[in-house]
Amino acid sequence: MTALGFLYPGHSAEDDYPRIEQLLGSDIRVDLVHTDIGEDAHRVDALKEMGSAERLAAGVEQLRLTGAEAVVWACTSGSFVYGWEGAHEQVRALARTAGMPASSTSFAFVHAVAELGLRRVAVGATYPDDVAELFAAFLRAGGAEVVSVRGSGIVTAAEVGEWTEEDVLTLARQADHASAEAILLPDTALHTAALIPTLEKELSKPVLTANQVTVWEALRLTDRRVNAPALGSLFTREPIVQV
Repeated sequence: MTALGFLYPGHSAEDDYPRIEQLLGSDIRVDLVHTDIGEDAHRVDALKEMGSAERLAAGVEQLRLTGAEAVVWACTSGSFVYGWEGAHEQVRALARTAGMPASSTSFAFVHAVAELGLRRVAVGATYPDDVAELFAAFLRAGGAEVVSVRGSGIVTAAEVGEWTEEDVLTLARQADHASAEAILLPDTALHTAALIPTLEKELSKPVLTANQVTVWEALRLTDRRVNAPALGSLFTREPIVQV
């Protein structure tokens, strides 16, 4: 049994995680601890406070009791908003506090893009434009070429959590670009775990979503590879370890 730990801010799309655990169909356990979201706002100051070391540390002890082998801060905006170096320091502090390997959803996107051998990506964000551009800058710092960025102007995670399947499909379609090799949907408040095959079929290219890459990143930290085609192209890479 491999136990994966996640710190998830508030309550929006956390039900993606038990769904992903089921779709993995393996000896993988997904443990999620909710952190205090503070002010629910896609605004730089509020996002930095949400991702502060103190807020993350508050959830670590509970997570340690689950037997987790790695921890991922399951929040994109609450990590990339610190910038490339600041986000590195955030996960270093989390690793020290937790006493286990750590990462965040922002780095999960960078690593997933590299895993698939991609270069040019398009971003479909729920965030206001200024926050969406910060994510694009983070991806560029990680070596990706961002060919287009589509913001949606949504201020709260609560509102994003109410989005329908058609809302997600519309965002992905609007974000697509002829030269993009993949579409990235960077919000862990967005329900996507059940939609990835539909999204990839619709767009005829890999689609990386926040909760999907977050779980993949935790598996990477524990040196696990699981073949789970229902979770998209990212989960069909070799070498495959399947129980």
